[in-house]
Amino acid sequence: MDDLTGFQRDLLYVIAGAVRPSGQDIKDEIEGYYSSEINHGRLYPNLDTLVTKELVEKGQLDRRTNYYAITNDGEQAIEDRRAWKSQYVD
Repeated sequence: MDDLTGFQRDLLYVIAGAVRPSGQDIKDEIEGYYSSEINHGRLYPNLDTLVTKELVEKGQLDRRTNYYAITNDGEQAIEDRRAWKSQYVD
């Protein structure tokens, strides 16, 4: 997780907190947090990075819609990050 950008970490947290969200679901949630529009050119390459790093898996809901799901490695990365942060912040 130490080689992820803050945006990628935020995407990972959103995916971990949902059940097989679509890209649009993730976009809506992250835009609410960032209070600004996130374009597709920013969102999907970063989701693909999480898939490539095997922190997230991508599947198909239908012919036009993909879903994203946290992997065991993704869950472990979040736990490792939590443990690291807890040394500094409660």
